[in-house]
Amino acid sequence: MTQPGSTPNRPRRGAGCLQSLLVLAVILGLGYGASKIFGDESSKSKRSSSSSSSSSSASDGQGGSWEIGDCGGPDPENKPDGYRAFDCDEAGATFKALKIEDASFLPNAIQCPAGTDLIIQVSRVFGSGDDKKGGGIPTNTVCGRNLTGDHPGDAGAGGGQLVEGDCISATAKEIACASAGANDFKVLGLVKEKTECPAATTEPMQLMMAMGRPYDVICGGKV
Repeated sequence: MTQPGSTPNRPRRGAGCLQSLLVLAVILGLGYGASKIFGDESSKSKRSSSSSSSSSSASDGQGGSWEIGDCGGPDPENKPDGYRAFDCDEAGATFKALKIEDASFLPNAIQCPAGTDLIIQVSRVFGSGDDKKGGGIPTNTVCGRNLTGDHPGDAGAGGGQLVEGDCISATAKEIACASAGANDFKVLGLVKEKTECPAATTEPMQLMMAMGRPYDVICGGKV
């Protein structure tokens, strides 16, 4: 375990007495599930869009802490959802860490920087075997960006976390701006109150409560 003030070890794949598994839960695929409230105060109908999530695990030999710039990719020995750390110049590397956040049991509380293509929650368990792949103690969260030219997390691309510059449907579902129509909106802001939306907002969308999410209103404007 890294002590305060010390430099964390980079992920390694060496052998040790206690093998550590990094269990990565990919909690983006993505976009937040959001619900827009329609109608007046006496009669409100709520629509929601949901995002998919999947669990995956990553073996890291002796383990270690993730750092900005570290790379990872699919684990060929733990298919179909396994991931592991790789050197960035290795053929198996598919993403690079843009930012490392503390672990959280509230996925909505994790806010990654723009350009994040996937969010990975990392947990550590000791031992080996299939029974160790699905649990563990959360240690941190990796905001990853694909090493290839495929970047669904870029603003307007239709994937990743919702950020300013993205586009959404009338039901607050994230869509690619390239496919947006007359009834869709561009995200001008993500705020707590409708009064905080910028002047160009034409459709402030009040969302249902979500623990940990830092905003409750999507400020929608013309695409």
